[in-house]
Amino acid sequence: MIQINDLNKKFGKLTVLNGLDLEIDSGGIFAILGPNGSGKTTLIKSVLGMVIPDQGDIKLNGESVLNKWNYRNEINYLPQIANFPANLTVKELIKMVKNLRPKKASDKALIELFGLEAFLDKKLGNLSGGTKQKVNILLTFMFESDLIILDEPTTGLDPISLIHLKEIINKEKERGKTILITTHIMSFVEEIADEIVFLLDGKIYFKGTSAALKKQTEQVDLEHAIAKLISKEL
Repeated sequence: MIQINDLNKKFGKLTVLNGLDLEIDSGGIFAILGPNGSGKTTLIKSVLGMVIPDQGDIKLNGESVLNKWNYRNEINYLPQIANFPANLTVKELIKMVKNLRPKKASDKALIELFGLEAFLDKKLGNLSGGTKQKVNILLTFMFESDLIILDEPTTGLDPISLIHLKEIINKEKERGKTILITTHIMSFVEEIADEIVFLLDGKIYFKGTSAALKKQTEQVDLEHAIAKLISKEL
């Protein structure tokens, strides 16, 4: 599904990605982990075409995507911050996104699942952070795509909505989708991810299961395993 070779990116004198190589097979849930400044966001935005690397290549299904744009229609992306136009209603935003993206959208079941019926005619600027995140999730999953990228998807969610999100992610996995998740919530990663990709200083220091990482670091939980890996590499 995804092949990344020798990816390099600098912002001024700061090296953010440093000869990064990564292969992710089709199907499954992959957690992209690392401390702040490790290169996670730059990696994700490079795959999305929002950041142009200085060197290297990114291939999706065997084809290079650098300096192209049409492939992005086959990716569902949930940004970390739900920055919506404050003056639009939820209903107007959904309609606008449907018009912008030339794909069939299925939003009714998601609206019902997250209890958004009562908010459809409300202005986005008047919604709580948690409700905005539910709208964010709706916009992400109402389209059919083989690759789904979720940047901190659990932010602001109440326990019931978090359960629904996990159900949706697992259902997409069962349908053969490839799901990349960035998050700082290690319990969420342990519960849902098939593999972990750990970044530090723009390089990959671990790729494998959480069980393998805990065994390697001799820790009983993922949070302490990650902490030990960071301290060891630093």
